[in-house]
This record gives sequence, structure tokens and C-alpha cells, in this order.
Amino acid sequence: MTTQESFKKRVRTRMAKTGEKYSAARRALLPPPSSANASAGWVSQPESTDEQVSKATGRTWDEWVAVIDAGPGRDATHTEIAAWLNEHTDIGGWWAQGVTVGYERITGKRLPGQMPDGTFTISRSRTIATPPDALKALIEDDQSRAALLPDVVATRTSKPGVKSPRYALTDAKDGAALGSVLFNFDRATTGTRLTVSHERIATYAATEPWKEFWAQWLTELASAEPPA
Repeated sequence: MTTQESFKKRVRTRMAKTGEKYSAARRALLPPPSSANASAGWVSQPESTDEQVSKATGRTWDEWVAVIDAGPGRDATHTEIAAWLNEHTDIGGWWAQGVTVGYERITGKRLPGQMPDGTFTISRSRTIATPPDALKALIEDDQSRAALLPDVVATRTSKPGVKSPRYALTDAKDGAALGSVLFNFDRATTGTRLTVSHERIATYAATEPWKEFWAQWLTELASAEPPA
């Protein structure tokens, strides 16, 4: 019998004894919140604060760790944990995913920036004193983009005209795959808030060098002469 089937059987047994509805019996059988403050032992911080997750779901992060440890457990996959939360709690699909990711961050199942496929994503933003359309045209032009990114080859993978163009990155010297980059152009008071999201980075060790690379790249772009 699977963990979910066993839990459902316990819920129905309690319903028969107490006359409670399924949701009430289910909540009663979930493990009680942990009274210990385990945050000092977290591997990494979840994206949402304790206050945010408690307000939205009724439980703190330490309490969710206790609940999931007693449910599907730490050997369960991301999909299995999210499905279990959908089945056994009332927090909804969006927060089931969010709690799962937070749990994975806290317990070390997922490192900061790590996606479900095991790759990593980082982002850097800066305000550039150039209107969004002009800055977007600069980056979309093959020649100017090549000049702006001399160490990598950025090959467009998104359709022309999309709001946020995406490019596959390869090393200019050896052709090694370096993931992909997505550019977002948001209008700002003094120009454009440009956000660079570098996705599908192969290792966690590579995320810090890429953070430094894009931060420096944005600084140089911001200090360059705005296009006419």
C-alpha cells in the first residue's frame, strides 16, 4: 500500500469514528507543528519568508518541514511532494509548488537557483538610460549583440517580435553550450530596467562567475553612450 493510500485509509477510519468531514479528519491526522526552531540547520533559505508562508498556508517553514518529513519524506521527488501536498492539504496548487521548492531548499534537495531539471538559473538587473525599444533593438541586432557579447555566441531561439527575446549561448572559442539567456525590457523613469535571466547553467559552481559576468556586463552597458 502506498503512503497516500495508507493515509487515506487512516482518514476514512477517523471519519467513521468521529463523523468528521474528510478535510477535517485529514487536517487532524497531519503531524502537529514542530515546536523546535530548526531554521539554524537549514541548508539554504527559501524564497518566501516565514511570515509570508505562514500567512498564506497557516504553517511556518519549520512546520512544513515536519509535515513533509512525516508524509512523503526526503526521498520523494519534487513531483511526488507537490502531488502529496495537493492531496493532503488545502493550500492549493500554486502554494503546493512553492512549499515544495522551499522544502527542497531548506533540506538541501535543491540548491539556490536550481530548477527541477537540475540546472540553475540566475538573474541580474540594472536601469539603462536608453528607451526600451531602442535598447531592445540594440540587443536584437546581430552585429551589435556580437559586439556587446564578444566572448559568447548568442543565437536567437525565440520568435521575432516577442516581448522578451531568448538566446542560446555557446562559448565563442570552443562552441561549448552555456545555457540560454532571456532579456526583459521594463520601462523605467530614466530609461529601461533591463533584466538578464541566464537559464540552464550546468552546475552550481558556475552560477557565481555568471552573476559577476552579467553584473559587469550591465554596468558597462549602462556606462556606454546611449544609441542615437
